[in-house]
Amino acid sequence: MTVAYFSMEVALDEAVPGYSGGLGVLAGDLLRAAADVGPDMVGVTLVYRQGYLAQRLDDDGTQHEAPEAWDPAAHLEPLAESVVVVLGGEQVEVGAWRYVVRGERSEVPVVLLDTDRPSNGERWRSLTGRLYGGDGEYRLAQEAVLGLGGAVMLEALGQRVETYHLNEGHSTLVGLALLRRARHEGPGTSVEDAVGDVRRRCVFTTHTPVPAGHDRFAEDAVRHVLGEESLGDLTALGGLGAGWLDMTRLGIGSSRWTYGVSTRHAEVTRAMFPGVEVRAVTNGVHLGTWVAPAMASLFDARVPGWRQDNTRLRLLDRVPAAEVAAAHALSKEALVAEVARRTGRRLSADAFTIGAARRATAYKRMSLLFSDPGRLEKLVAEFGTLQVVLAGKAHPRDDGGKEIIRTLFRAAEQLGASLPVVFLPGYEMGLARMLVAGADVWLNTPRPPHEASGTSGMKAAANGVPNLSVLDGWWVEGYLPGVTGWAVRGRPVDESRPEAAAEADAADAAELYDVLGAEVLPLYHGDPGRFAAVRRAAVAFDGFHFTAQRMVLEYRRVAYDLDG
Repeated sequence: MTVAYFSMEVALDEAVPGYSGGLGVLAGDLLRAAADVGPDMVGVTLVYRQGYLAQRLDDDGTQHEAPEAWDPAAHLEPLAESVVVVLGGEQVEVGAWRYVVRGERSEVPVVLLDTDRPSNGERWRSLTGRLYGGDGEYRLAQEAVLGLGGAVMLEALGQRVETYHLNEGHSTLVGLALLRRARHEGPGTSVEDAVGDVRRRCVFTTHTPVPAGHDRFAEDAVRHVLGEESLGDLTALGGLGAGWLDMTRLGIGSSRWTYGVSTRHAEVTRAMFPGVEVRAVTNGVHLGTWVAPAMASLFDARVPGWRQDNTRLRLLDRVPAAEVAAAHALSKEALVAEVARRTGRRLSADAFTIGAARRATAYKRMSLLFSDPGRLEKLVAEFGTLQVVLAGKAHPRDDGGKEIIRTLFRAAEQLGASLPVVFLPGYEMGLARMLVAGADVWLNTPRPPHEASGTSGMKAAANGVPNLSVLDGWWVEGYLPGVTGWAVRGRPVDESRPEAAAEADAADAAELYDVLGAEVLPLYHGDPGRFAAVRRAAVAFDGFHFTAQRMVLEYRRVAYDLDG
């Protein structure tokens, strides 16, 4: 019995640039965990011959984007099968490549769909060009290739699928494909019965707690791309109404279960979609991918078998905290060396280092730490050297996100040598591994309740790096006061008051400085042994639990119905 996992982006390998950030990395981690512990699974995504974006930054932080050039033939296996989907009234040929994820137990094939075929016109050949590129109709056509083309491709490959797992709204046109199939295979079947058959076969995970982040397409665009005959079926599945196709509602209407990616996110999603039952399977990370070499060596020596059974890391609580601190020191030296290699700047391996990396966009509030440079300078004067290492990309059309990067560069210039701030361009999996392992604390300051999960903090915890984060997303579940890290409460914003956002930001920044000055820095400098104990607890209480292995086994039990 096979689970087909559909995702618009999947982080398979740094050499296969088919991801933009957390959503794709999560998808890759889930597939890697499935290869470790099951269930039998096949992944479906697009090939993206131009990747997402290669980032270049000017001296003032201005971002420039370019395609990520790569050759699928150098990294993927071409498949002989091709299928046809109808887009804009034309037949579009869809080919495929295969990548194999190899794990501790088995292998998971991933099918990467490709429209760059000689039989297609240029308009359709470019659909599998750039991730999240083009206008609304281009995006809808991309999602049609994933959902419609992916479902048909699995059938052409002879893949027996029991459950279709739709990862985020981009993939929910799978429901339309299955409805068409049900009605074709059972002439005379009522629409209600056909919809029921679709719902029995699908589960849906939504990742977006921000209303603007849910894909919606005007009915005219749907008519133009998918055809007039699709409107009735999309309406029957609950996705089309009031002149718009809402891809999240399509996922909800096509699925027997809908999931959020943390307990808090499920609460937020239920409020966004009143009357919808939304369960929670909190995200996790693939430890074999994200634990740094020095820490992995410690785990191998002290808790053998942790790769096969991540829960064994709970036993790290019995290991002397000094050993965890020593392993982290090696990871920190590696980060310092990587910063020097990439930028020529030599940071100190002895200085307290704050790490933060994520998509540069307004609600992530990457610049919150620098709201009051004077407070930061006072912390340096009181406690000694403090340094910050940052990374992240802004979406090409997110001008506000690009301005955030420039703001960070201005803050770095203002603080100068008194507080070194380094922003590393080209944020990708390899750099992320260095950052989450080498920082002394991991900073995440989203505006609540806009953080669905926040898996970078889980990766940090697994590497003995405590979190200093706003209580949102996964940190609501992972935070043990004084044990696994530190928290900023985070003030929700009253959207009816224009000044409310600035007030909340100022209050959260003040609390962040207070926590740094009263709790984090005094412990780091004044009692290294206790700080090392927090490092150990981050692994033993959070790192052992917030794993992709736990996540995929939970999906298997509560969503896929494979355990009876």
